[in-house]
Amino acid sequence: MDGNKRWVSGDLQHPDRDPNRRQFVAQKQEPFAAILSCIDSRVPPELLFDTGLGDLYVMRTGGEAVGPVVTGSAEYGPMTSGTPLIVVLGHQRCGAVKAAYQSIRHDKPLPGNLQAIVKALQPAYEQAVREGGADPVETMARAQVKLTATDLRSNQDLAPLVRKGALAVVGAYYSLDTGKVQVLTGAPS
Repeated sequence: MDGNKRWVSGDLQHPDRDPNRRQFVAQKQEPFAAILSCIDSRVPPELLFDTGLGDLYVMRTGGEAVGPVVTGSAEYGPMTSGTPLIVVLGHQRCGAVKAAYQSIRHDKPLPGNLQAIVKALQPAYEQAVREGGADPVETMARAQVKLTATDLRSNQDLAPLVRKGALAVVGAYYSLDTGKVQVLTGAPS
């Protein structure tokens, strides 16, 4: 979050982005966090958290949609090298969430494998409909973050790490307008 504060203020340090760091991490990595975020080109985790080489494991899918390979990728750091943090990062004006919302609402399937994203986001759609709100797409985007973070937190392999305090799974939301990341759920005490 300190890196995000630097991103918001424009006082960037660009840490761990030089040949020395490249050499240091060439043989071994120990990222301090794993980030599951959207594919959106405006939401690059390494930049908006002002991090560098070897600092983050990053997985990016449309609307933070998950399946076995993505879940396994999120498990990798905590289960193999003790990475203590997973952040599920949604964002403002998410095109994948908007497309899924419209597809479900109007019962119009999306072409190709885009429908797999729609299927993965169905629970968030249902929660957004129950919650209501002025902007149902934003409600759905936030619901997707919270549901995904909850699923990872209660995952059979990650839950024991969470219970013993070795892992925090945080849901967060990025504002395209301000650059600020807001923690929605799961912040460690």
